[in-house]
Amino acid sequence: MLLIKSVTVIGVTGTMGANIAGIFASFGNAKVYCVGRDIDKVNKTIPRIVKSVKADSIRANLIPADFSMLEECVSNSDLIFESSKEDLYIKTEIAKRVGSAMKETAISGTGSSGLSITKIAECYPENLRSRFFGIHMFNPPYTLQLCELTPTIYSNPSVKSELEGYLRNTLLRTVVEVKDSPAFLGNRIGFQFINEALQYAEKYKDNGGIDYIDALLGSFTGRSMAPLTTADFVGLDVHKAIVDNIYENTKDYAHDTFVLPSFASRLVSEGKLGRKSGAGLYKRVKYENGLTRQTVFDINSGLYRDVIPYVFPFADKMKREIAEGDYVNAFERLVNNHSQEAEICLSFLLKYFIYSLYATEEVGYDITAADDVMATGFNWCPPLAMYQALSTVTDVPELIKTRLPDICRKVDMDRLLADVKPSKYDYRIYFRSGR
Repeated sequence: MLLIKSVTVIGVTGTMGANIAGIFASFGNAKVYCVGRDIDKVNKTIPRIVKSVKADSIRANLIPADFSMLEECVSNSDLIFESSKEDLYIKTEIAKRVGSAMKETAISGTGSSGLSITKIAECYPENLRSRFFGIHMFNPPYTLQLCELTPTIYSNPSVKSELEGYLRNTLLRTVVEVKDSPAFLGNRIGFQFINEALQYAEKYKDNGGIDYIDALLGSFTGRSMAPLTTADFVGLDVHKAIVDNIYENTKDYAHDTFVLPSFASRLVSEGKLGRKSGAGLYKRVKYENGLTRQTVFDINSGLYRDVIPYVFPFADKMKREIAEGDYVNAFERLVNNHSQEAEICLSFLLKYFIYSLYATEEVGYDITAADDVMATGFNWCPPLAMYQALSTVTDVPELIKTRLPDICRKVDMDRLLADVKPSKYDYRIYFRSGR
């Protein structure tokens, strides 16, 4: 078993860097060198790291450091984890410094959410490239266990196996090996769904836009958070970087669904990035008396307005049936209702299932990988479980052919569906009666 006693985390003042430092210090019981550009900010981050894993006992494991101490920290570490800004130049410059000081027995990794792992590996000396991997965890890692492990053409198979065992057995991650492809697998699937939801918000801006689409794709459709609310949580700048990267470097049948709508690009350019900046797709207004009001960006007016409490009969009835555990009637209602809203909702769920299978063929190694990444990385009903849910009330392949003829002309659906197998996840825990 791989023994990791000391870890350097680079970029610890960022949200992911801080949270992952907490994972190494708590689950891994490792001494963690917490490296940031400003030592004062690092010291202020330590309490946040402790809070992220709810374990004050790890405080003694956290050693603050700045970039002037990077090489010293790296030379004393068994594992080096880089969690810097999602910028290839920044990551490659850090890789060069790490490679100049790293022990030959150490392992190095990047938390990149979709940049080329191979290009970063090539910044290391030749004798160390075999010990470098993509180690992509999801936010917040304390509750989302997914870790996408990405080897390169240089990776040593035995080192990869040891690292996977450490991630799985010591850090308690759900490890999914993925190919070195833009956005890997979880984000490829998840951000396709989210970005198409943004496109639909623009398409249906006269119906309400952002909150209209979120109301159609809330927790009653098998996800813990509505998709556009998720984009605000992640950050619109991060969302833009991910979908731009996928659009520029891939070309599959869903290529156009990765084009960021103009209104979202405008929000990013104005610094309205979501929760972290105080405003994005949504904005919470705070009053002096302590009360707050949730508002949403209105695409037509360019202003924020109150969130509309939409009433969709099919959705309200589904929520009641889900609350009662009557999933069959809930799914029957979705499939057999032909209102505009029900058809939009169902089409998204079917497209999610199809694209998950399609992307897994390209980026993953096994069809069940799609289930693991979406269940443990996004807390969404996994695609194979979604298929099982809808199969309780309808012939899903026939439904796909009827509802999505355009996609069926682009994809060999019979071949894609031939590999479908039962999911190990229970779909019922993902469908909730809330918004």
